[in-house]
Amino acid sequence: MTEVVPRDIALISVSIDLGAGRRGVDMGPSALRIAGITAEVESIGHRVLESGTVTAGGFETTDTGESTLRFLTEIVDVAERTRNRVAKGMEDGCMPLILGGDHSLSIGSVAAVAAEYAKRDESIGLIWVDAHTDMNRPHTSPSGNIHGMSLAVLMGHGDERLVGLGGRDQAVNPENVSVLGARQLDAGEKALVSELGVRVFTMSEIDDRGVSVCMDEALERANAGTGGFHVSFDLDSLDPREAPGVGTPVQGGLTYREAHLVCEKAARTGGLVSFEMVELNPVLDDRNHTAVLGVGLVASALGKSIL
Repeated sequence: MTEVVPRDIALISVSIDLGAGRRGVDMGPSALRIAGITAEVESIGHRVLESGTVTAGGFETTDTGESTLRFLTEIVDVAERTRNRVAKGMEDGCMPLILGGDHSLSIGSVAAVAAEYAKRDESIGLIWVDAHTDMNRPHTSPSGNIHGMSLAVLMGHGDERLVGLGGRDQAVNPENVSVLGARQLDAGEKALVSELGVRVFTMSEIDDRGVSVCMDEALERANAGTGGFHVSFDLDSLDPREAPGVGTPVQGGLTYREAHLVCEKAARTGGLVSFEMVELNPVLDDRNHTAVLGVGLVASALGKSIL
């Protein structure tokens, strides 16, 4: 039987869809709350402390800006406010739990966690659970949508206005980063993956070797010489038949049980220092099914087990 160590959880909502190509993921945090995330986390034994909501400007009233970096000014502002809320939660001794919102929010959230550990002369690992690697740069992105650049930015590659948000050249070291569940990459992303040596566990590899082995290797990489690791969980990592309510669905993703095993393994290590769930789109969901699934995955990551 797995014993849960009670923790104070700083719950932060980031309502933004400006980094994405499809509207609606800004309502993701509300859907997760309606699905009972606070009660579920508290039922495990943790204490949830509300740390507020970061809200982006409206799509219709916000300047799009550069075509290669759509809504950059507003996204920088949201990332800064997210960073500040996450930092405050950690200063108060809490583990951050961030609800999104599109994946551009990670530029602020991961930067905050990394900066907090840098104060102790420690780095963090990062496990990016996603159908995409999010490693485009402005000159390689087919869309200019910043949610597809987040991981590149966190490793120090991209527009300096985004890279500089963490106060350092990079928030995480590529050797401590893994992407799990990838199955749709652009040419520029493939080139950067190769250049940086980021470990990408594609769905083909997961099919061949099993998610358990792949997650173990991702955890080993995330924990190698670090003070702990952050999990950024994009719900589009799951197959759309399991999770229809996501921003950018791609066929052939993780199953329900595979996704839970990823989260359960993250919890068992004891090294998980922060967690975020992103890209839930209630507009495309079926009776909040994906939000309910998301709540269950968060609970698994925070220690809930079958026995």
